[in-house]
This record gives sequence, C-alpha cells and structure tokens, in this order.
Amino acid sequence: MNTIPHWINGAEVTSETTAPVFNPATGAEQAQVVLGGSTEIDAAVRAAAAAFETWQDSSLSQRVQVMFNFRQLLVDHEEELGRIISAEHGKTIDDARGEITRGREVVEYVCGLGDVLKGSFSDQVSRGVDVHNFRQPLGVVAGITPFNFPAMVPLWMHPVAIATGNTFILKPSERDPSAANFVAELYKKAGLPDGVFNVVHGGKDAVDAILTHPGIEAVSFVGSTPIAKYVHEQATAHGKRVQALGGAKNHAVVLPDADLEFAANHITAGAYGSAGERCMAVSVAVAVGDAADSLVEILTRKAGEVKVGPGDVPGIEMGPLVTKAAQERVENAVTTAHAQGATVVVDGRGLKIEGHEDGFFTGPSLLDHVTTEMDAYKEELFGPVLAIVRADSLDQAIELINANPYGNGTALFTGSGEAARRFQRRIKVGMIGINVPVPVPMSYYSFGGWKDSLIGDSPIHGPEGVRFYTRPKVVTTRWPEPKQQVTAGFNFPTSS
Repeated sequence: MNTIPHWINGAEVTSETTAPVFNPATGAEQAQVVLGGSTEIDAAVRAAAAAFETWQDSSLSQRVQVMFNFRQLLVDHEEELGRIISAEHGKTIDDARGEITRGREVVEYVCGLGDVLKGSFSDQVSRGVDVHNFRQPLGVVAGITPFNFPAMVPLWMHPVAIATGNTFILKPSERDPSAANFVAELYKKAGLPDGVFNVVHGGKDAVDAILTHPGIEAVSFVGSTPIAKYVHEQATAHGKRVQALGGAKNHAVVLPDADLEFAANHITAGAYGSAGERCMAVSVAVAVGDAADSLVEILTRKAGEVKVGPGDVPGIEMGPLVTKAAQERVENAVTTAHAQGATVVVDGRGLKIEGHEDGFFTGPSLLDHVTTEMDAYKEELFGPVLAIVRADSLDQAIELINANPYGNGTALFTGSGEAARRFQRRIKVGMIGINVPVPVPMSYYSFGGWKDSLIGDSPIHGPEGVRFYTRPKVVTTRWPEPKQQVTAGFNFPTSS
C-alpha cells in the first residue's frame, strides 16, 4: 500500500496517523495519506521561516525564473499530473488537464510580475522632498484547499505568494492529496530553494494549527461557507490576513430570445461537468416565460446523452463522485426533492457502471418545478443535479438570484444587449457570464464572489492576490546639500 507523506523543507516526512485514499471509480482503497497536526505544522513553519530569510532578499528576476521553469514543468508533466488527479478525484483526465491549464495561467501571470509590482514615484512633493512606494512580502503564509480542484485551486495561491517573496505551507484535501506532493517535486526541479514550498496533510487538527500558529502571517482558504466563516473568524482573531472563499448556488437564466440549443448545451456541461463538484457549477437554470417547456425538453435529452464512466476511459464526459458519502448525499437530495414536490425529469440515482459496480457513480439528475423553498434549491448539493426554476420575467429572475444568500457566479443566455446590460448591472453576484455558463475569470483578473460566497473582502489571484500577499511601504525622502541649513518646524508638516 502506497503511503503519501508530507513535504517539509524539501524532503518527505511521515506521521504515525494515516487515512485511506480511495479510487472513486472502483471504490477500492489505493493509498494511505499521513495526517499531521500541530507538530508537523510547526516544523513546516520553522522551515518556511528559515527559508524566508533568504528568499525575501532574492531578486525579482530569480523568483520569476523559477516560475518560468515551473511553468514549463507543468506543461511537460501535464499528462502525468492529470492521471494522478483523475485516479484520486474521479474526474476525467481531460477535465484534469483543463484544471492544470487554468492553474498554469496564474503561473504565467506571475512570470510578468515585474510590471505588476512596479511602485510609483512623486518628485518634489515639497521643496527637496520626494515620495515613492513599493510592496514587500508578508513572510510565511498558508493555503487550505478543497478536494474538487487539487491542482488548480492551490495554483491560484502559492505561485502568487512565492513569486512576491513569501514562503508557503499548503494543507490540501486528504481525499486527493497526491497532486500537492507532485507539484512540490516540480518546484524542486524548477530550482525553488528548500523550505519555500511545504505540504502538510491532515484534517481539522492541521487546519486549527494553521489558523492559530503565530508564525503564519496569512491564510488562504477555498471550501464550504460554514468552514470559510470559521477560518475567517479564527485566523483574524489570531492577527492574520485571510482570503476565505465559500460555497455557491449558481444560476443560469435563459430568456425566450436565447438560442435554446446553445444554452442547453452549455448549461448541461456547466451542471454535470466534473460531476457538479465545483463551486462555479451551474446548479439552477432559471427558465423565463415561454422558454421553460422547450428548454426542459432539450435539457432532458442532453442529460440523457452524458457519457458517465471511469475518468481514465476515452470519451467519458463525467466520472464518479469523490467518495461514497458524497454519492449517498447527492442521491438522497434527489429523493428529498421529489418528496417536496419537484418533478424528477431525469433520475441519476442507482447508476451502475459495468466492471465498476462498487464505484461512487451517480448519473445526471434533472429536476423541474423546483421552488425556492425546496432543499434542492437552498442547499449547495455539489453533485450532478440541475434544478429548473421557472420565472415570468427577467426582473423576477434577477430578484430571485439577488435574494439567494450566495453570490459566486451567474449567467444569462440571451440575444438582447439591453437585457444583458440590465442583468449585469443589477445582479448581486461577483462573477457574471453573458452566454458563458461558467464565468471563471482569467488569471490577470481576480476570482471572488459576493455575499456568503466570499467571507471578508479578499478575492484570489490576479491583482487582488498580489495585494493580499504583500504590504505597501511609502517612503518620503530629503537629501539636503552638504552644510545646507534646513529649518525644522514644530507644527504638523505640510507640503508647502
């Protein structure tokens, strides 16, 4: 049985406590991951703090060169990393390659960090006085990341932190931990000094150790909203900066003037891709007016055409859920929706894949006539379940979305520029797609929702990520000529 260790100070480190790692397609245990706590976190902090002493003084050119090397290694090893992700998460290899690509875009962004980090200079703000500013790294920072994107979400964090001069501790999900160790090895090959990037596996003990350790300056988190609130509360109480991204309930609104075949194609992919296990998944389709019946008819057909099976089989579009518990939770949610009055148009419960009968599979489910009072609407199901809510008008759809406690992503399918402009201005959601179902922004923008989808006010990657991992300094200088007498005033200084 393979054992997945921690990675601290450039070397593998073990712990006595372990947990099983499953292959979701077969249901079989395939590895054991070590579980650390305060002892391992403290060892990682000490290694990262020692590395910071030299890494913070490395040149920007040196840090960027490591990122160029790291970026090429991600390209060279994309297939291998994709298969590692697929084997532990269950998503298709093509989907895993996609998440690696979107994570690599952040690495490419920080390869151009010289332009982003440029400060400003003001000449002669007062007689003989100049002012300039620049940004410096925080120190040791940490990331706590979810199972659904074991490569991409950490890549939204650590390249920005490391390129700006910080050292990093990653606590990945214990459900699919191997991607983190593989990335650590790529960093070492890229020339990153030992201790700059560390991986500690674990559960709540490791999380709490990160949130309370006095040597950690900032914490980045992506996960469910209740845990995001806990992370934000605990970490800020211990004097840390916090990025805390929570859950979502993403709506796609379809107007009668939309190309319904186009909209249904993209909504189907947005709802069932990665088995719905992503915070930007389309989980609610809001069918407006006359679009409803036709849209449901097309979505029914397309849900039935989704190819479900093991993620490493060519042509498969949707793999299993990550755990048996996740499978049971999603199928129970469909049962509850039916009991509460929803129409189960497509039923994915009880799906068995030949040769993989013990895998954690469930098929796409499509629910019609869902109301905002039903659990299937209120809860983040994190599975391949698409709920249809019917609305009479665009304004009613906007009101419905704005009343939802989440505000991560939303989309509008329409041929009307006026409707699109009204929607994007009035909607209370952080990331918006117009005829785009999953509006994840490019790396040179920042990712973050509104309301309960973002706890605090710090989005991730892009310009906001750079600001999060650095702090500004403003320097006011005067260089008087030798023997020049400068009168010092006792009043508050002015710029005259």
